Parts: sequence; C-alpha cells; structure tokens
Amino acid sequence: MPELPEVETIRRSLLSIIGRRIEAVEVVEPRLRRRVAENFASQLVGRLIEGIERRGKYLLFHLSGVLPEEERANRRPFAGGESLLVHLGMSGALLLQSAGTPRQLHDHVRIRLSGDVQLMYNDPRRFGLLRVGHTAEFVELGNVGPDPLAETFSAADLAALVRGRKKPVKNLLMDQRALGGIGNIYANEILFRAGIRPGRQARRLTRAEIRRLLGATRAVLRSAVRHGGSSISDYRDGSGRRGYFQLRLRVYGRAGEPCLRCRTAIRRTVHAGRSSFYCPKCQR
Repeated sequence: MPELPEVETIRRSLLSIIGRRIEAVEVVEPRLRRRVAENFASQLVGRLIEGIERRGKYLLFHLSGVLPEEERANRRPFAGGESLLVHLGMSGALLLQSAGTPRQLHDHVRIRLSGDVQLMYNDPRRFGLLRVGHTAEFVELGNVGPDPLAETFSAADLAALVRGRKKPVKNLLMDQRALGGIGNIYANEILFRAGIRPGRQARRLTRAEIRRLLGATRAVLRSAVRHGGSSISDYRDGSGRRGYFQLRLRVYGRAGEPCLRCRTAIRRTVHAGRSSFYCPKCQR
C-alpha cells in the first residue's frame, strides 16, 4: 500500500493540473472498495481543480464551486467547499496522460481535463476509493491523525501519544488514528534510525528516545519523498515513474542479512500480523 512518501510524491507530480477544468469523466469499472457513486461524473464535470492536498494516505483534489460564466445560465452553480477524495488502496495509481491515451488493463476511471490531458485511475486489486463531497464531512479523514511532517507536530505531541500506551511502538507508528501516513516499510526504517526495537512498549520510551524517534521519522520520510518513494510492488507516481528509496532501505526485507551499520544479522519478528525487521545490536 502506498504510504506517506508515495502519496506525497504523487501529489507533487500532479500539481500541474491545478487550474485545469474537468471536461469529461468516464467510469469504466465502478466496483472499487466502495462502489463509485452513480452521480460521480456529474459531480465533477465543469469544475476547476483549485488545489491538491494530502492527509495521511489520502489525496484531496479541491474543486471550484463556481461554473464558468458561459454555463451559469444553464446550470446551477456547484456547492463550495467540495473535494474529490482519493485513496489508492493496495495497488492504485493516478496517472497523468495525454488525452486519448488508449485504455490499459485495470484502468477504471478516466478524468479528462482541459489542455488535452487526462487523469487515469488504475487499480489491479480494486481496493481504492474515489468519492466527492464536502471535505469536512468525509468520515475517512476523521480517523487520520496528525501529519508527522507538519512543522506544528512536536516532540511534546509525540510524547502525549506514547504516554500510557502498552502497545509496541511500531504498532503506534502505524496506527493511522495516532499518526497519519506511516505504514510497515517506513515504521521499520524509522525505528532503525532511532535505535529503538519495534517491540518496545511505547510507554517505556524515554524523553531522549522520543526526541530521536521524531527526528528519525522526519528524516526517513523526507528522504523517501526526495527519492520518489519506494517501488517494491505496483507503486508509480503521476508520470508513471518508479521510486528509488527501496534501494536505501536499511532493515526492511533484509532478514538474515548483515546490518549495514554493525554487520550483525538483521532479525525478523511479527507484530500485529506484520513483519518487523531490526538489528539486535543497533536497536534497544
């Protein structure tokens, strides 16, 4: 599943469509995680894309609430404050293409934009989500915790999250209600950089470890964004390019291989049904 760095990379790769008008929408396969609404196309056609925001692993395409002047006489203006909400699920991709690019296998939704371009939603496993509505009413966003890259998120905020938590610190990092956007790959890499074992109880972290954890979180996520995310499976950005951060992974997927810092063999355990990788010497 694309995590924060992949979703942020996609967001940045699509910024060129801000200001473009949605001219047509084709829903080829509506059966995603939640069926695409029957009025999905009519909610979008005629609007301008005014901005693209990321919240955790979700993308929000903010839409204009005003129709072009020549159409106002014939159609009612759209409601303001609405957005297209997109979650990529396990294997979804948003691809910016030239208008008329032939449809490929697993292309489920095509959004044609002004300027002879189109935004194609491709999803082999169909676990993604696309819906239109008022941003404040999306129940999905109500379960997204603070963004770990936000300048306003501090070590004190992280300390408040770990206080009294008996769950392993890795599970806390992956809890989308606690922190928005971190998944299994980056939780492993963050904890290695912070020198903390994934199975440590969150409440047992010291103040110094909490500060290290916040610093490691930001360093790993920012580096992953700079390298375009991790293309371990299906992930591509909006231009169809693969990421390269998988070439810089220190522990994830490296069970039995020597630690790149101390040469001790990397170990694998399981927490909450997900594989955890760590160095028994570098992480305490």
